[in-house]
Amino acid sequence: MDLADIRPGMTVADIGSGEGYYTVRLAERVGENGRVLAEDIDEAALRQLGDRVERERLANVSIKLGTEDDPKLPEDSFDRIFMVHMYHEVSEPYAFLWRLRPALREGGQVIVVDVDRPVARHGIAPKLLFCEFDHVGFRLVEFVRKPELAGYYAEFVADGERPEPHEIEPCSQPGEETEAAPQ
Repeated sequence: MDLADIRPGMTVADIGSGEGYYTVRLAERVGENGRVLAEDIDEAALRQLGDRVERERLANVSIKLGTEDDPKLPEDSFDRIFMVHMYHEVSEPYAFLWRLRPALREGGQVIVVDVDRPVARHGIAPKLLFCEFDHVGFRLVEFVRKPELAGYYAEFVADGERPEPHEIEPCSQPGEETEAAPQ
């Protein structure tokens, strides 16, 4: 959160929030004038998070069910979108990123924290991460290897026009299968 410069009053999405480890910490950081949207595709985890939000009276937290290829975020809404140790789980990265991009406000950033290892071992190589984001119209602005995060921190901004789905060319990497662009 320090690297991402999370401040009071910001609006942040926690994608792949699960039971809310980062959600509650982000809620505290953005304060009563900020907002956190916790998104996940796991309904049971979101129910548990909902119970926690009610129990801890986190009035600045909302919860949303997404799908594997669409986080279902409202347009022009977020200063930061967090994906902590979850991006490697996205089965349709091009469709997912294409649908995520409009949710960023002007100057908004997408933050990815993950591990440098093959997707099959629950990580993603930075080179593949950078390529996938680039092909959907994002630009890398910061990359830091962080052993205390058990991996790395990558920060992206939307750059230029969002490509049309048929214009997105999948990245390839030896030993990795590529995913199709969104339809």
